[in-house]
Amino acid sequence: MLGKIKYDEFKWKSCGDLKVVALLFGMQLGYTKYCCFLCEWDSRDKKNHHVNKLWPKRTSLTPGEKNVVNPPLVLPEKIFLPPLHIKLGLVKNFVKGVDKTGRGFEYLRNKFPNVSDAKIK
Repeated sequence: MLGKIKYDEFKWKSCGDLKVVALLFGMQLGYTKYCCFLCEWDSRDKKNHHVNKLWPKRTSLTPGEKNVVNPPLVLPEKIFLPPLHIKLGLVKNFVKGVDKTGRGFEYLRNKFPNVSDAKIK
């Protein structure tokens, strides 16, 4: 498919479902330990899921390391994050991890004034 759209010639930007993005990056599909294409989030480290806020950035997509099984088909900087998945939960998880006493959280509260205090807690 990438050959038909001449990806090597034009280096198109891509956007797709998280599964499609993982496929383009040569990652193993399904429930895997390191399923994120952006960082080395450990999906099996249940005790740190909502505690650890800084997961190390994924530095390479080398086959045989951290659930990468094939060489990547596209460049990581040519991928847009999939908006549907962002809307369905990534932003929600991001806001959960934001420091509640910091300026960033205060900005979000001011940006969405109709959100109740109960929902914020």
